[in-house]
Formats: sequence, C-alpha cells, structure tokens
Amino acid sequence: MTDAAPLSLCAREPRVPADRLVAEMVPPPRFDSVRFSTYIPDPNQPSQTEAVRVLEGFAAGLDGTADSGKRRLFGFGKAPKKAPAGPRGVYLDGGYGVGKTHLLASLWHATPAEPARKAFGTFVELTNLVGALGFQQTVRTLSGHRLLCIDEFELDDPGDTVLVSTLLGKLVDAGVALAATSNTLPGKLGEGRFAAADFMREIQGLSAHFRALRIDGEDYRHRGLPEAPPPYSDEQVTKAAYATEGASLDAFSTLLDHLARVHPSRYGALTDGITAVCLTGVRPVPDQSTALRLVVLADRLYDREVPVLASGLPFDQLFSEEMLNGGYRKKYFRAISRLTALARDAAKLANSR
Repeated sequence: MTDAAPLSLCAREPRVPADRLVAEMVPPPRFDSVRFSTYIPDPNQPSQTEAVRVLEGFAAGLDGTADSGKRRLFGFGKAPKKAPAGPRGVYLDGGYGVGKTHLLASLWHATPAEPARKAFGTFVELTNLVGALGFQQTVRTLSGHRLLCIDEFELDDPGDTVLVSTLLGKLVDAGVALAATSNTLPGKLGEGRFAAADFMREIQGLSAHFRALRIDGEDYRHRGLPEAPPPYSDEQVTKAAYATEGASLDAFSTLLDHLARVHPSRYGALTDGITAVCLTGVRPVPDQSTALRLVVLADRLYDREVPVLASGLPFDQLFSEEMLNGGYRKKYFRAISRLTALARDAAKLANSR
C-alpha cells in the first residue's frame, strides 16, 4: 500500500489557459513515434502505398505558404506568390482500422514546421476549442498555422459540422493546409468504410480544397484481441487504488456529476499526472448529455493510455439500446471499445495486489 490516499478526479476543477489548449493540439502520446516509415502497407492493398507517397509529397509541399495567406487575411504585406496548384487539403477515406490516424499523425510529424505552427486534434477537440475561445479568437489563433489535422470529422452532428466547415473556410483563406479523416454517417455504420462523397457534401463549399485518398484494407484491430476482463469488486478496486502511486479513486456516479461542471476542453487537464483511474459502481449512464461527456473523457484517457479499473457493470452495458441505435452510436461504440482496452490494461493492477 502507498502512504498517501488515492487522488480524486472529482476534487479537480482545472482552469486551462487558452495557450495550453492550443499547445496541446498535437498527436496523442500513443502516436508520438509514428512516422510514414513505421506504417507498413499491406502488399495486397496498393492504395495504402499510394497514400503514403501522396502524403509524403503533401507534407514536403507545405513550405510556408501559410504566412502569405495570413498577410492576405489581415490586409498587409506584399502580394503573395502564386499558391501551389491543386487542393490544399487531403481527406483520408477508408474503413475502420486501416491506419488513417497513423497516417494523419505521420503527416503532422513530417510537415516542415515547428510544433507551434501545426495542430492536430479530433473534431470534438476542435469544437471544444471554439467553445472555450470563441469563434473569432479560434480563427485568429489558428490562422498562423501551416497545417491543421482533424481526426474523426463528425458527420453526425449537423450544427457542429456547419460550425467547423465555416471555421475551416476562414482558415483556408488564411493559407492553412488541412487534412482530415472522418467517421461514418449513422445510417452507414456497418458498411465498413467511410464515404468521401458524404464528407465532401457535408463540408459544402470546402470540397474543392480536398483531395480524397482512398485507403483500402482489413481492420487490423480484428486480430484476436483478448476479451475484456470482468468488473472487479469494490474492495479490489479500492485496494488497487491505494496500492498504485498516482491512481485516482472515484464513485462512477459522482464522477458523472462532476463532468457536468467541467468544460470538456479541460478533460485532458483533469487527468494530469494520473497513472490509473479506479471507479466503483459503474452503471448505465442516465441520459445522452452525460453519455457524450463520458465519451470525451474516454477519448482523453485512451489518448494518454491511462488504465481504467472498475467495479459494477461491464463497460459494454454503459449505454442503452436506444443510445446504441441512435445518431451518436458510433461515439458510444468507440467509447466502449476504448474503455474495454483500458480495462484490459488495468487488469495487472488488480491481479498483482
């Protein structure tokens, strides 16, 4: 047992300055070391090799044109040189588990600019940034960037899609290059791949700025992953929390209430320094607003590879059948998948005590 009691997420109400929100728009830790060279194309899927070739060329072509775009936007400076021919954005179109995020993060790493001038985040993180900073401040903050990468562009929320499309239009005018992946529309969840036409339609006038790259292949995650461990007892979870330095311990229902008081843009800061999350009394989430907040927390924990040890119900019973059949079902399935993976990672905490 450790000398100190476990930490509590519910005792934290982080205040995150705007510059940190933007500075944290980088590939998550699990993608720190990925590069084009570490992406292993399937020899039976030539589109994968072609995607790497195109993206390497795209990264090499980002040679500072964002500066000239910014001069145009704010009305000063000499007339810029002619912009490079062709689209200033790429859209990675492929099914689940073909490595789109790996390639998107590799593009970020390969782009010849200092980290402060390129941004990487999910669609939800981008909308949270707008919520925290305001639309105009977000435009001003990101306009000086050379590249903006958006993972999992959401096509299931029309309001947010219009908001982000408008934002991207402003950034394109400022000379920012764009790259995106996207999720499926709700009615196409089982088709096994994303539809470039849907993405192009949803971003309306921006479609001319994107070149769609089709990435074929089988889901690499369907390779016999071990089953998630069953939930533990309250006593086991509590004992593991006390025995693990840097672990947090909270009642699940209390944590859900606390998340309503913390802006989702701060959920990353909420987990600062946490080595493991221990939860007692996991139960179905009561409503959709709560469920969507939990999805964001699950994403931040997964990005940071923080194991989750829990008692109560297994994570595949978090969301009601109505939720799993509704418009946000892909978010919920993603959260279940990620929390299950983190529960597998946490098994050693309970089993070693």
